[in-house]
Amino acid sequence: MDHINPSLMRLISFMGYDTIEDHSSGCHIYDTSGNDFLDCLGGFGVFTIGHSHPKVINAVKAQLDKMPLSSKVLMVEPYALLAKKLADISPGSLQYVFMCNSGTEAIEGALKIARLKTKKHGLIYTKHGFHGKTMGSLSITGRDAFQEPFRPLIPGARMIPFGDADALAEAIDDDTAAFVVEPVQGEGGIHVPPDDYLPKVQEICRDKKILLITDEVQSGLGRTGKLFACDHWGIEPDIMTLAKALGGGVLPVGAILGTPDVWEIFEENPLIHSSTFGGNPLACTAALAAIEVIIEENLPDKAAETGKYILNELKAIRDEHPDVIADVRGIGCFIGVEFADSDVGGIMISSLAARKVLVAFTLNNQKVLRIEPALGISRDDVDKLLGYIRESVAEVSSLISSL
Repeated sequence: MDHINPSLMRLISFMGYDTIEDHSSGCHIYDTSGNDFLDCLGGFGVFTIGHSHPKVINAVKAQLDKMPLSSKVLMVEPYALLAKKLADISPGSLQYVFMCNSGTEAIEGALKIARLKTKKHGLIYTKHGFHGKTMGSLSITGRDAFQEPFRPLIPGARMIPFGDADALAEAIDDDTAAFVVEPVQGEGGIHVPPDDYLPKVQEICRDKKILLITDEVQSGLGRTGKLFACDHWGIEPDIMTLAKALGGGVLPVGAILGTPDVWEIFEENPLIHSSTFGGNPLACTAALAAIEVIIEENLPDKAAETGKYILNELKAIRDEHPDVIADVRGIGCFIGVEFADSDVGGIMISSLAARKVLVAFTLNNQKVLRIEPALGISRDDVDKLLGYIRESVAEVSSLISSL
């Protein structure tokens, strides 16, 4: 309250999270009083493989004893190994990697690369899309509440509806450099596009000779039931951004991936974009171990199976209480519960907090409660979550009926 952010502390306390976390494991966080919280928020997509995964922890500990940070002049082996691994698993012709520290940094770099490659300035983004809050990424984040206090933002950014390929075609002009899109909108309220949307988008981008940038910061690395959300629709972006789950829930890591054609921008000036801490040995080691865990533990398939079960159960709860829940949607373990009234969301969060369950709103749509557990969450914990949601919804429904 005295030294960080008093308003945020009051908001967190109001939601029922007025406690101090101490240690964590898997899907569970323990506070300093010994309370056990079931984490179904997952750090907004960070804890895809769970908290404190031993493989990632041990890999980072070994690298810490060896060399924590690099000289930035000599070659860095973990960086090269990670770049090769990302190239091997990524869609299409993505081959080159620039490492940074977060999702918003990855977007900033992607925008610079797109402008430099195309020699154009215009950027198209989607309403309710979320790409970060630094100045460039904020300029393509589709919510007025975040943008308005900081206008004027970077020029040439234009917003269109999500899921409407025709709107993209109409928005492109002679100065358009790129279209930036989340394959599945996260902070907008967990919106899965129509099946023909992204293939049409790719066709339009190719035809109009603009770059397609897919933001997989939250949807990537197994969250949606595929290794990348792009894989559901078979699209091949020119640039892709990653972060959140890439650090294995242990270290902050971001990445920009690009095709050989895009990466030509570094030929004339290899230092045109750089990062002091990006690509450091600790972060790259964590990311390599995290990718190995995701593949070895078959987490995308587990996400698909678990997500289908959760969605079906939540839809049953919705059908029982349409006065409380307006919609349930998602893909894999990337799930949104939209309430009939925005005030209900706050009550639900507090109710679940009282039952020691961590959840939160989506940032660009506060009617939607997100559910993003670790992909390896046990069926017992899933059933515990669903039971608590059912109890909380019934309480809210009873409260509504009494008014």
